[in-house]
Amino acid sequence: MRKSASSIPANIAEGCGKNTHPDFAKYLNTALGSANEAEYFILLSKDLGYLQNDNYENLTSLINEIKSMLIALIIKVRPNAIS
Repeated sequence: MRKSASSIPANIAEGCGKNTHPDFAKYLNTALGSANEAEYFILLSKDLGYLQNDNYENLTSLINEIKSMLIALIIKVRPNAIS
């Protein structure tokens, strides 16, 4: 979970250094994939009994907010990047 969570901002930072919008959008899509991976680990943690329901709901809400922000940025950088 730490690896996928830290990969989100790392990919955003790496994409910021690229010269074109399509390249930046590619790294943003990779960051979105890492956010989806983190969301899965949150669900798995709950299913395995490591997270209580209230913590699960809070973390799920936060990761969904991050995903929404990434999607909005991807759309801004490259229209039609997500269909």
